[in-house]
Amino acid sequence: MQEAAAHWVMEALSRYEAQLLRYATTLVGRSLAADVVQDTFLELCRAKREQVEGHLAAWLFTVCKHRALDVGKRERRLRSLEEADVDEMPDSGPVSKLERREAASRVSAALAALPAREREALLLKLDGGLSYKEIAEVMGLTPSNVGFILHGALKRLQREIMGEAGVPVRTAGRTS
Repeated sequence: MQEAAAHWVMEALSRYEAQLLRYATTLVGRSLAADVVQDTFLELCRAKREQVEGHLAAWLFTVCKHRALDVGKRERRLRSLEEADVDEMPDSGPVSKLERREAASRVSAALAALPAREREALLLKLDGGLSYKEIAEVMGLTPSNVGFILHGALKRLQREIMGEAGVPVRTAGRTS
């Protein structure tokens, strides 16, 4: 029985560790994220499997969020996308690399400008790969509220990013 539980935790670790680490990094920064994720998996070891099974992803992200808040970092910080593997992308020259860095900077600034609730929902969806239902569990919302929040966040991002790039944005038949 204990071997089966250990196997289950190891499977969860291999499946969710990277996603949780990225999520925790946005909440508490790189230096504390690994500790938060480690605490999350220690909590999973202590949890009863039957209480977690069926909603493991939502449970892990919820515990991770609470652990991050326990560390005392309520202010969510978005890690700069410029640091995130821009240099590893295929390169067609210095101009292309500069354009990618500028685009990453625009996206990073637009994400940082989002209200905290929209930013969290968007990160859980895009970076964590969670469903609306799972995001709702993590954030204490309904799935329809999550959809509304994500829609607003994406519209705001589009306006910010395209506006900064000097590209007219079409909304409801108008160009802004």
